[in-house]
Amino acid sequence: MGIEEIAYYACIILAFVPAIILHEVAHGYAAYKLGDPTAKRAGRLTLNPLAHIDTFGTVILPAMLMLAHAPVFGYAKPVPYNPSYFEDKRKGDVIVGLAGPFANLCQAMLGSAIAWLLLGNAPQLMAQSEVFSYFYGLFLPYYVLINLFLMFFNLLPIPPLDGSCIYVYLVPKDRMDIYYKIEHYGMPVLLILLFAIPYIFPVSPISIYMGATAGNLANLIYPFPIY
Repeated sequence: MGIEEIAYYACIILAFVPAIILHEVAHGYAAYKLGDPTAKRAGRLTLNPLAHIDTFGTVILPAMLMLAHAPVFGYAKPVPYNPSYFEDKRKGDVIVGLAGPFANLCQAMLGSAIAWLLLGNAPQLMAQSEVFSYFYGLFLPYYVLINLFLMFFNLLPIPPLDGSCIYVYLVPKDRMDIYYKIEHYGMPVLLILLFAIPYIFPVSPISIYMGATAGNLANLIYPFPIY
């Protein structure tokens, strides 16, 4: 494995870890501000990566995508929360659900802002420092992309992803039992979209979706095209 490949994997890992940690902490912090101490009591408002690792979502899935040179996304161990603490349970669910993707959007905007601030001096600094070259040429673009991938991936309206909370808010209360029955099929549907369809057909719905959303937004906010 050459230095370029090592740098590639290192930059992706360094970008991915804070992206998923802050995503989950944002969920827990939003719940905490709404009166729910569950995440805090469980020790999930920490920035320690070990508290948030999910074997499949944090390790296996991103590793498979990295090796396939596909858009890298995944998830951490879901932060526990108890909506019974909320004054308005349905509204609280939406706020908590969207807090994670919003944290990813903020990180993507921060990465883009840093890239714009350094743009004028970047060519000179990259010529002088190999470390800065990897930081500006690899880490920052991946940091922005991964955060946008995580944001739009989690906004998919498929349980247990965050986007499903919007539909829960829209479902009439007398139809919630139907929603909870459908919810059990969310993960199988997600796995089919991620792996089965691309394996059977020469098309990946998730990759198309990511390119249309995260890819286009990344190219819009970054100083130069990165997707």
